[in-house]
Amino acid sequence: MGARRILVALGAVVVVAGGAYALTAPRRLPPDAIAAEGSGDPSRGERLFHAGGCASCHAPSETAGDAPVVLAGGPPLETKFGTFHAPNITPDPQAGIGAWSLADFANAMQRGVDPNGQPLYPAFPYTSYARMTAGDIADLHAYLMTLPASSSVAQPNDLAFPYSVRRGVGLWQRAFLDPAPVIPLPADASDTVKRGQYLVEGPGHCGECHTPRTFGGLGGLDHSRWLAGGPAPEGDGNIPDITPSGETADWSEADLATYFETGFTPDFDSVGGSMVAVQNNLAKLPAEDRAAIAAYLKAIPAVAPAGEGN
Repeated sequence: MGARRILVALGAVVVVAGGAYALTAPRRLPPDAIAAEGSGDPSRGERLFHAGGCASCHAPSETAGDAPVVLAGGPPLETKFGTFHAPNITPDPQAGIGAWSLADFANAMQRGVDPNGQPLYPAFPYTSYARMTAGDIADLHAYLMTLPASSSVAQPNDLAFPYSVRRGVGLWQRAFLDPAPVIPLPADASDTVKRGQYLVEGPGHCGECHTPRTFGGLGGLDHSRWLAGGPAPEGDGNIPDITPSGETADWSEADLATYFETGFTPDFDSVGGSMVAVQNNLAKLPAEDRAAIAAYLKAIPAVAPAGEGN
């Protein structure tokens, strides 16, 4: 009987361990969700590069003039979980992503899985990029491959236990990685608003900073308070509410679009803080994209201040 109990206990351990392994295993994109290798257009990809603000995290410093940006890894991101260091995403085949296939890149961008099958930490906003089209992912990849290569190796992340256990991110992904649109738009929504939704919820990943998180900051975005503001990811200050009831409630769509282009508010104040880099990127987009983002921000539901009506 003693031996049987031991075998049963061991069997239970194997079952639990197997279940945990399966639940934490990263999930890749199906092949038909990835564009054909080499199909990307770098000229279209540049537009997405600015929409996503890739240089803000992956470039070590601001590029002067028209010099091409070198995405060898940007400044450290200090959080309560530890310090994250953005990796080298230049075309260098060893230090960067030059040896990655388009499928490798798509899985990193939209499923948070690297070519070795390791889950990526959600400091990289793949939960937003999951909403991008396969064609746009291919275009962005094509553009990145035109930028200068760098052999610089980014520093490793410095995270406290248990956040240092990368495998656990797979379980987080199962709970919070959802490519569905956040806001259900009405059937008669204009093409401009629909374009704005795509830019804000997808490549622009605006919700990653402007939306509070669930479970005390350990979970995903609280979609019930979409874009209603929250603590800054770095833990210093707050990110404003940009819903129709927030800090920009009395701004018109034109005011918002002008702010995105020039950095000036309707009261002639200027952009500040972490929004400076975001605004610099938005200024490089076509005017119709800035107008689309503004239209979407005016079309989403207003959110009551925290503690009211909850």
